[in-house]
Formats: sequence, structure tokens, C-alpha cells
Amino acid sequence: MSDIAAAAHRAAPAADGTLVAQPVDDTGHSPAPAPEPAVRLESATLAFGDRILWRELNLSVERGEFIAVLGPNGSGKTSLLRVLLGQLALSSGTARIAGAPPRAGHPDIGYIPQQRTIDAGVQLRGTDLVGLGVDGHRWGLGLRGRAERRRKVAAAIADVGAERFAKAPLESMSGGEQQRLRVAQALIGDPAVLLCDEPLLSLDLASQQLVSGLIDARRHRHGTSVLFVTHEINPILPLVDRVLYLVGGKFRIGTPDEVMTSEVLSELYQTEVDVLRVRGRLVVVGTGDTMDALGTAGAHCHGEPGTPHAGDPSAELTQRSGRANE
Repeated sequence: MSDIAAAAHRAAPAADGTLVAQPVDDTGHSPAPAPEPAVRLESATLAFGDRILWRELNLSVERGEFIAVLGPNGSGKTSLLRVLLGQLALSSGTARIAGAPPRAGHPDIGYIPQQRTIDAGVQLRGTDLVGLGVDGHRWGLGLRGRAERRRKVAAAIADVGAERFAKAPLESMSGGEQQRLRVAQALIGDPAVLLCDEPLLSLDLASQQLVSGLIDARRHRHGTSVLFVTHEINPILPLVDRVLYLVGGKFRIGTPDEVMTSEVLSELYQTEVDVLRVRGRLVVVGTGDTMDALGTAGAHCHGEPGTPHAGDPSAELTQRSGRANE
């Protein structure tokens, strides 16, 4: 090794006790190891019986990256989130969140569900909903714990600008107001990864922009990674770094310009698909889901294997308002 090369390395013991050269920086110290990706999937396959939702999926999500997860009904979008939430096990391969395996209640994960209908008579205020993000699984916080809980809830509500209506009953709120509070609930634990399952469902355009903006502001301020499951990319297109498109057991990953093309989607669907741009918005034609100029899917929801359905006690109470969902 030359003198220059030797100066750039420092001996360090290997597993067998021998010394190996390791790189050093200009100060003579070994550089800090690169941080683990926020989310990593390696050779990940998910199947229900003979049906494969996706096979050999490799995905590395860096800190602060915004990934849109797109695809038709039953392609495995919601199931991907359930794997990362520790609710579903992979058929093969590995998944890791900030270097650790997924598990229920993982402190590095925040979750925003679809906008749901609140049953009339449910005595739950906005502050109660946000508070579940602190202690939904615990009881008996004590006086000091309750004071800290109130502080965290108030701070989270202020972060999303919901102070005006947070003390009102949830059933009296608009869908946009409810979703704003669900964003606060998901972020109250300061997660490294934010998983969003159709969070803009049934919201009007103004509320879609507001909720999307809150999520985007969070990832820019705190480096929070976002996996955003949706049927339409248009409301979040300016925010997206990469797209993961799932269909028929296959997938494609890349920037919107790389993935959302006629050639790529035609290959994935194995049929002719046209991707058009109309006044800066994407219109996809030929996938089997009816898409209008706003990109809103109108196909009937059949759901995914392993996903709770109506009548299941664990199913979310969600109004489907004419959009295709998983």
C-alpha cells in the first residue's frame, strides 16, 4: 500500500482477530457509518395461498423521502403498510424499520388511516383522539404523566393548526378537520416513518391540499420518511420523490416521470395504457379503473386478501364515496 493509501486507512480488528485497513477522514478518524434507511425491504414477497401480491420487492426509503404507493385494487398497497406495522408477516424476504424488524406499537412509526365516518353519539373529542397517540395502550399515568400528556397533545394540535375545533366532538367536524387531528395523532410520538393509507379519501380539494401540506411540512422539518398509499397521484404529485407502483405481482420504482409513463404501465398491466398530462395533471386510461381528468378512480372496491372487511370487528368504519380503495 502506498504512503497516501496508508494514510487514508487505519487498522482495525476483524472478526477473526486479524487487522484490516479501514478508511479514515482528513482528521485521521474513521467516518461515522451511514445511517440505516428509514425503511428497507429486501427480496420481500407477500402471498395469500397461490395469489402473490408482490414478489422479490427491494425498496430502500431514505430519511425525509416521500414515496407514493400506487396501483389498482388488490395489488397489495394496504398490505405493504400492514407488513411495516407488524400486522402481517412476509412470505419470504425481510423488512426493517430504522434497522429493526417491524412490530406492533413500533415507536418509530406513525400511521394515518383513511378518513372514517364517526358514529353519531360517540362521545369523543378531538383532544381525546390525539391523546390516543400518547397513551392509547396505557393506563394509570399519574399526575406528572397526565401533565406531560396534556403538553404533548396541545403541542401536536398546535402543529396542525387545529386549536379552534380540537375540543369539539368528532361527529361535529368536517372530514378535513378530522383528518387534521389524525395527522396530529400520528405525529405526536415524533416518528421517523409516517405510513399513510389513503389519507385524502373523501376529502374535498381544499382539505386534500391542507392535509398533504401538513405531511410534507413535517417531513421537511424533521426528516420524517413518508409512504403514502393512494389511488391518485395528482394531489401529491409536487411532493413526491419516487413512486412505487404495484400491479399483478409486479412492481416498478422510480421518479413519477420514470414510472408514470404509457410504456411502463402498459408493461406492468400487459395491456395498452395511456398516460396523459392535462393542465399539469396525470390522466391514466386503460388500466380497468375508470379515471377522470382529476385522476379519481371510480372502480368498485374488492379489497385485498387479509384485509378486514365490513362486519369484521377490526374493520375501519370508512365511507367509500365513489373511490376505489383497498
